[in-house]
Amino acid sequence: MTYQPSGHRAAAVETMTFDRLRELNDGGTQRADFHVLAVVDAGHGTVTVDFRHHPLKERSAVWIPPGAVHRWDDIAGVAGHLVLYVPTAPVTHATRELVASPDLVAHWSVPDADWPFVEMARDHLLLEASAVPENAPTELPPILLSALIARLRPPQAQALSAHPVFQEFRSSVEAHFREHHAAGYYARALGYAPRTLSRAVQQVTGRTAKVYIVDRIVLEAKRLLAHDRLTAARCAAMLGFPDASNFSVFFRKATGMRPGAWQAAAAVE
Repeated sequence: MTYQPSGHRAAAVETMTFDRLRELNDGGTQRADFHVLAVVDAGHGTVTVDFRHHPLKERSAVWIPPGAVHRWDDIAGVAGHLVLYVPTAPVTHATRELVASPDLVAHWSVPDADWPFVEMARDHLLLEASAVPENAPTELPPILLSALIARLRPPQAQALSAHPVFQEFRSSVEAHFREHHAAGYYARALGYAPRTLSRAVQQVTGRTAKVYIVDRIVLEAKRLLAHDRLTAARCAAMLGFPDASNFSVFFRKATGMRPGAWQAAAAVE
């Protein structure tokens, strides 16, 4: 799914209500090339993001990054708004760094003390987004989006700024995991001793560098199997495995299931 803002202007930020989402939602899985940030005012429901179910509840937020496979499972009673935006829309260094992270937390509750500020930031963005094109400065929605993200205080925001070694590793893995599967490659490429790199990764994630890489490959494989409906052979080619047999052995070791069996199970969920 590609970013296609409504109206006549090529806006980097667009908003919609859950009422509008209900009209568009067909109950199937989606995989977009843009961010979806939802603020839930009231009601209860569920959303699945990268094969994990998350409850929607009053005064909570959902963040779906580009590439994530997601499905709005139960939103009949949910009230609130969604903000759709391209990865380059935020204007501050901190918010751009945050949206570039492949490890975004999908759902969190907004503390009561923060809610009035979140509500005000969201409402200001909605008001600006509703302006007629000739009276709407294009620079304002990205600024207000950055304010909303900052006010929402995503749980991963503090960890991002505190671990520069992990940041480098994470960015490198995101760029190269389809070709390079060994932790040693990233240690050499970034100029760190393997033990130093693995310690940094474990401090942030609780996983070794090797396990982090495996988890990233498995996530992409699941996305390709579940949404794109690729065969094991096509997944192997796209993820840097010499053939379908090697990929199947890797996937089964990581998940306990063969790719075809996992794909069939995901199709009936």
